Amino acid sequence: MDAYIEERRKGRDDGGMRGRMNRKKTGNQKIWLAAVAAIILVAAFAALYMAFGPKAVQGMKAVTIEVVDDTGSMQTYEIKTEAEYLRQVLEETEGLTVVGQESEYGLMIESVNGVTADYNTNGAYWAVYVNGEYGNYGVDAQPVTDGDRYKLEYSY
Repeated sequence: MDAYIEERRKGRDDGGMRGRMNRKKTGNQKIWLAAVAAIILVAAFAALYMAFGPKAVQGMKAVTIEVVDDTGSMQTYEIKTEAEYLRQVLEETEGLTVVGQESEYGLMIESVNGVTADYNTNGAYWAVYVNGEYGNYGVDAQPVTDGDRYKLEYSY
């Protein structure tokens, strides 16, 4: 018994070393399992987005764009376009000037027809509405459908 205690005191007990190695193996297995689960989740979300995300519509479409500025005045643009996404429509609409910053989410609108919304200064931003409802996508990903009404509204 004294020899066992002496070996433990010196740190030479193989059982302790094997126990630490087994714990390390178990920890590595958990990390790999979590990584595989995360990859599977990302793949599943990507598949769902591809299946149920916004779909572009090809062909000629007639759409309306309304711009409501910081004073509440509204300008309306009636457009016939073959554009598949809202950003394309905004870029080709005569008399409409949209300026923004590119981001990982696409164009972040900062100014419309010379009216700048600066969220950092006063909390203002340009909201995008689709057929009267707050838009779920940015202008780069918002599909254009015949008869749609889009509104760019200066908001706080």
